[in-house]
Amino acid sequence: MRDAPPPAWRDTRTPVRLGISACLLGEKVRYDGDHNRDPLAVETIGRRVEWVPVCPEMEIGMRAPRPPIRLERRENQAGFRLIEPGSQTDLTERMRRWARGRLAALAKEGICGFILKRNSPSCGLRRVKAFHPDDRPAGSGRGLFAEALLRAFPRLPVEENERLWDPEARGQWVARVFACHRLRLLWRSAWRKEDLAAFHAAHELELWARSPRAWRALGALPAFPGRRSRASLRRAYEEGFLDAMARPATRGRRAAALRRGFGAIAAGLDPAARRELAAAVEAFRRGEIPFLAPAALLRHYARLAGIESLAEQTFLNPDPREAAIRGWT
Repeated sequence: MRDAPPPAWRDTRTPVRLGISACLLGEKVRYDGDHNRDPLAVETIGRRVEWVPVCPEMEIGMRAPRPPIRLERRENQAGFRLIEPGSQTDLTERMRRWARGRLAALAKEGICGFILKRNSPSCGLRRVKAFHPDDRPAGSGRGLFAEALLRAFPRLPVEENERLWDPEARGQWVARVFACHRLRLLWRSAWRKEDLAAFHAAHELELWARSPRAWRALGALPAFPGRRSRASLRRAYEEGFLDAMARPATRGRRAAALRRGFGAIAAGLDPAARRELAAAVEAFRRGEIPFLAPAALLRHYARLAGIESLAEQTFLNPDPREAAIRGWT
């Protein structure tokens, strides 16, 4: 008998589409006519995803090179303005109008995440320097396009390029990206309540590492489909799932998820195997070994026990592209 085909959301051939500040790909769109090529984005992440590049300044009609722009706080005006200080041109409304149309187009692109250029007055996500018109510092804010992006897609995995050089931050972000991608694949299929329940079951440990309460609440949704329409069920599950995935999977929570998986097979292991697996989980919790070690061991013993539902948990057996970006291959 042939093995059953993998579910639609397990398809590893469908490209993962991500938005990115175009300068990070090496495009010469900076104000000085240069670029901010990011090797991690181009050489590590870029080999496993499909980019949708965006440059707000160029797309609102500015040239490269061009006069620099900055965030300014102006008297009697709420929030920050986007100003070209040399000419005192206010680009705020022009940028906001463009962003509305660009974000509507991005919604149709099916992006599952975004990488933004740090410190950019249009794309910066955190602590972008701001000024008063007389050049005095005025605190910090968020780039205008970044602000519009988060308002339009509040659950989208968005991160700045420099943060992704930290392996922990990259791991948290890429787990969210691929979870979002899998969910999009599920929705594109002719899914039934059984498919949603199977999707949820395969993400049990992934969700447990973030919020056991969210895992339980989400699991109840497909069990009672009669209480809501199909569209309502989809919306409720997507919002809850992406919100749960946005919670950080700390080392302690990941260790708890590993122990939960261990508990599912412990009775079928011999004492030596139980000691080996328990020691590996504890060593990970203490920070002595990487996550990959206990995860691979748990997956190995799950397969020996014939418990494929555990071995195939996304937490233990992620998309190969996700594993490569994390450096697990």
